[in-house]
Amino acid sequence: MMTSEEAAKLIHEALSAAIAADGDRAADLVARLGVDSDAARMLGVCYAFAEAGHKALRMMYGDQAPNPLRGDFWMIEPLEPGALDDPVKGFASRFFVAYCNGDRDTARAHWETALEAGPKVFVGGVCQLLVDVAGLCRTATEPKEAGG
Repeated sequence: MMTSEEAAKLIHEALSAAIAADGDRAADLVARLGVDSDAARMLGVCYAFAEAGHKALRMMYGDQAPNPLRGDFWMIEPLEPGALDDPVKGFASRFFVAYCNGDRDTARAHWETALEAGPKVFVGGVCQLLVDVAGLCRTATEPKEAGG
């Protein structure tokens, strides 16, 4: 199994590749992480991806961002009816929102459900989480137009 430092480097590289819309490289890096990691490490990978997305949300919303310590919380508002019925997208969204709300027990429960659902749902869900987070990171770092 790779060292924690090696895993951290691959996580960073996968996030960078996904943010740069280099899906092939991001997929290769996630595959390397998955092949050389146990279940606990893959939970950490998901936490790392979610943390990057949470930081992006905080950048976008600033002091208007929900703060669980004030009783605020993040929530999912699906753009399409039934969007969360897909187990891959549902895992990615639910895990991410639970993480952003500081609810690690619920995040872990969603992760365990995806893991138990089998490789298609689990691998797809981890990749969907990365795709979702990369989109948030791109949005958060886009230059703001004057007056907007």
